Amino acid sequence: MSIAKEKPALTPEAYLEWEKTSEIKHEYLDGDIFAMAGAKDSHVTVSGNLFALLKNHLRGGPCRTYISDMKIQAEQANAFFYPDVMVTCDERDRQTDYFKRYPTLIAEVLSESTAAFDRGRKFAAYRMLENLREYVITDPDTLSVECFRRDANGHWVLYPFGPGETVELASVNFSAPIEVLYEGVEMDTAQNSHRQ
Repeated sequence: MSIAKEKPALTPEAYLEWEKTSEIKHEYLDGDIFAMAGAKDSHVTVSGNLFALLKNHLRGGPCRTYISDMKIQAEQANAFFYPDVMVTCDERDRQTDYFKRYPTLIAEVLSESTAAFDRGRKFAAYRMLENLREYVITDPDTLSVECFRRDANGHWVLYPFGPGETVELASVNFSAPIEVLYEGVEMDTAQNSHRQ
C-alpha cells in the first residue's frame, strides 16, 4: 500500500534498522522507501477474512500465516514489502523475526492508490521469490479474486474467480466460496453487476 517517497536512498540494512523505530510502516524498493497509507473498511475486512480462513485451515501444520505487519524480503529485487496476507511453510523463515524470505502464498488486497503497483512492479519482485507458488490479488469492492499460480514450467497462469465461484488456492490446499472472503463487506450491487 505504498504511496509516497519519504527519504533519500537507503541500503537494505539501514532501512531495516530505521523501520524498527519508525512510527509508521514503509515499504522498500531498490533504495527508495514508501510510506504506507491507511486502508478503508472493505480492504481491512477482506484481508482479515482471508487471514482468519487461512490461519484456521493451516492450524497444527508446518505453515504459518501472517497479516500485514510482517515484511517479506524479495532479495533479488532489493525490496521489502508488507503483503496483506502471506503464508510460509519453510523452516528457514522461523529464523528471522522482522521479515520472511520463503513464502508459498502472498495475497494483496487492492486499493485505488496501489492497484497498478501491486499488479506491476510488486508482482515482478514477487515472481523472483523461488518458493512462491501463488500470488492472489483481491478487489475489495467487487467479488473478484485473481490467483496467479506458477506452473511446472515456471510460468504464471491466471485463475480468476467471481460471484458464485469457489476460490481455490492449490499451494495450501485451500478452497472457499468467494462470498466467504467478502463476509461483512458492504457491496454496491449496481456497481458489481456492471463489472461482471
